Amino acid sequence: MSLRRTPERVAATGSGGWILILALVVLAAPIWHVSQLIAGAAEGPHVFAMASEGVLGLLLLSGLYSLQQNEAAAITLFGNYKGTDRRAGLRWVVPWYGRRKISLRVRNVTSETLKVNDKRGNPIEIAAVVVWRVVDTAAALFDVDHYEAFINIQIETALREIASHFAYDHAEHEEPTLRADADQVNALLREKLQERVAVAGLAIDETKLSHLAYAPEIAGAMLRRQQAEAVLAARQKIVQGAVQMVESALAQLSERDIVQLDDERRAQMVSNLLVVLCGDRDAQPVVNTGTIYP
Repeated sequence: MSLRRTPERVAATGSGGWILILALVVLAAPIWHVSQLIAGAAEGPHVFAMASEGVLGLLLLSGLYSLQQNEAAAITLFGNYKGTDRRAGLRWVVPWYGRRKISLRVRNVTSETLKVNDKRGNPIEIAAVVVWRVVDTAAALFDVDHYEAFINIQIETALREIASHFAYDHAEHEEPTLRADADQVNALLREKLQERVAVAGLAIDETKLSHLAYAPEIAGAMLRRQQAEAVLAARQKIVQGAVQMVESALAQLSERDIVQLDDERRAQMVSNLLVVLCGDRDAQPVVNTGTIYP
């Protein structure tokens, strides 16, 4: 069953400046008549007329309300939505119309840190900062209960959904990850969240992950894995460079005809050079003062 949307429309309200002046004049009339009666200058009007003027003045005043910049008021009549007034300043509407003010300003919300599973099933902690605002006052006030609580729940739901789409890091086949592809993750989070809160007349201006980490129970193991992967990557780089250096050394020795090496001596030289270049410690040279051949 689809929800029946409440479209926003412009309310029939007026400027409150002239109404304020009129109300003050109407309220001043019975006061002036009473003062005239006390002074005996003239016969005053009937008491009923003075009471009517006072009631009219109070009714005019009760219809006044003010709106600040980026603020709106939803006008209702006995619960029936009549429109929204977005014009700032002193405004006036028929006194028996209800007025519910709502802010249109940009707001920030930081979600609670959630413990969820990423695409690979690893428990992680994640939180986000969301910048949002109200764009449809009718939908925000009448299509959902407490739109501020509504968006907080939707942020949590969207975060859980996004986390299940990405691995924390080290994804297979060069897939995007939560850690390495923040821009893509933030864009998808904004898209998913906008779909969820559109029913409430809200717009998502920006989303950004504010916290991302492995859950404490696996953080130590994952740190050791990252350290091991870093060591392996460094070793790969060292070995690759050492092989290139050995290859270059053998090629230069052969081109310059510095020394003639058979296959056995060449293999021994390659082994020694690789040990020197790939070792963790400085090599201890052994000086051979005799011939290189037995």
